[in-house]
Amino acid sequence: MRNRRRDFGALGQQIVVQARHLDGWLADLEPSRWTVPSGLDGWRVADLVGHLVTVQRTVAQTLRAAPPEPPTVPLAVGGYLAGLGPAAGAIRERDRAGDRGPAELLEEFRAASTQAAAALTGTPDGFDRAGGSDPSTRVVAAPRGPLRAGDFLATRVLELVVHADDLGRSVPEVSPPELEPAALRTAVRLLVDLLAANAPGRSVELRVPPHAAVQAVPGPRHTRGTPPNVVEADPLTWLRLATGRLGWAEAVAGGGVQASGDRSDLSALLPLLC
Repeated sequence: MRNRRRDFGALGQQIVVQARHLDGWLADLEPSRWTVPSGLDGWRVADLVGHLVTVQRTVAQTLRAAPPEPPTVPLAVGGYLAGLGPAAGAIRERDRAGDRGPAELLEEFRAASTQAAAALTGTPDGFDRAGGSDPSTRVVAAPRGPLRAGDFLATRVLELVVHADDLGRSVPEVSPPELEPAALRTAVRLLVDLLAANAPGRSVELRVPPHAAVQAVPGPRHTRGTPPNVVEADPLTWLRLATGRLGWAEAVAGGGVQASGDRSDLSALLPLLC
């Protein structure tokens, strides 16, 4: 997977701002809408908020926990994300809202977000940045294995962005939660890089303007001029395709994806996460 530099401070700010957008949206959401299906199999809107509480809690828990015992080789972020699928059932059962109502869930989300912000901004009990090294490269004990701190924060940004979009799609009669532009960029790039890691090659150019472009898929290597196989998607379409919220044929038919060339059909490689 492409070794992008993942800046601890920038990613932390994205988490804080995206959580703030979600907080405001949830505060305005009528109680009756918390019980509607979320668009994710078996989850209501309330259950999805219960999951977001856990997402935020893991930020502070992971950054404040003791690091793994050395020598520890951190997982590649793609390998870490691959564990989401097998764990989906357990996550769904763990994070159900149960009999918690909107007010209680919102209060839990706010408390978890406050704790996350405190850990991210380096309060005395937060993540230890001492020692002169880049905090982004520190290895942390993430929920499904050791990760570099920057990679871990990128996965939290991805969760917040994807589920903010899930919430918006679940109640289409309400304006969706705002997506922090920098957070959306992080999510898009993470998923673009995951496709390139899963299907290394140079025969197809995937473009998600203005955030990312990458060459992938085995086959003849393109070196000059216009690539013979090009796939272009807008950021939200790519987010939904890569996470199984939208099918390839539907995306192409709806105009969210433009694909040209004999090798440009990526349906066999999607979704990357579900």
